[in-house]
Amino acid sequence: MSLVSHLRVVLHQTQGPDNLGAVARLAANFGVAELVLSDPQLQEMDGARRMAVHAGHVLESARIVPTLPEALEDVVLAVGTTSRQNLRGMPTLSPEEAVEMLARHAQRGKVALVLGGEKRGMSDEDLSHCQQALVIPTRPEQPSMNLAQAAAVLFYLCSRAQAEVPARGVEEGAPLRLVQALQARMRQVLLDADFLNRQGPDAVLSEMIHSLTRAALTKREVELWLNAFKHLGRCVARAVAPPESSK
Repeated sequence: MSLVSHLRVVLHQTQGPDNLGAVARLAANFGVAELVLSDPQLQEMDGARRMAVHAGHVLESARIVPTLPEALEDVVLAVGTTSRQNLRGMPTLSPEEAVEMLARHAQRGKVALVLGGEKRGMSDEDLSHCQQALVIPTRPEQPSMNLAQAAAVLFYLCSRAQAEVPARGVEEGAPLRLVQALQARMRQVLLDADFLNRQGPDAVLSEMIHSLTRAALTKREVELWLNAFKHLGRCVARAVAPPESSK
């Protein structure tokens, strides 16, 4: 089964109606299953409808959510796009590597491809809501691509990739909202335990989270990790609490 049947495309802070219409047309061209707009910055939709030739149904069915985390909360893997090669705490993948990873994780649940807004792309904060980032290689003197052009490259590759049919007995993958709850809990506990550098804790923490992502944890496994860190947090809090003064 083609990867696109398991794929959610998220357009974050899209501003141009022409780009939205072009992406909707591409979604219809390549059979993308789902289109979500997170925090859209559109003033009007006429341009989108004009560009979405034979793809009006894609625009009509597109879901709108106010934030990027809400668009991704139930996926098991989210890959964000960027033109920047060097990201703090997050390695970048080639389009082929990213699509292969999306196809592999698709047997565990819904996966997402996130494209940022036209003006600045995806910020570090935006990318922090994704587990991986991809870069489409271009000439250094012109590193950025038009949103719809980038979508065309990636949708084509996704349409050529085959997602493995879930094997009988494969457990449900951990949704992103649960993984991010674990990340927040780990951050606090490891700061309290002086394991992380308070001046820059997120680089090491991101490496730890990426190792868990590579392990393709199930929902139950992440719940176990989360409960373990809740317990550790209580132990650390007791250890660092000042002793009660004796009367």
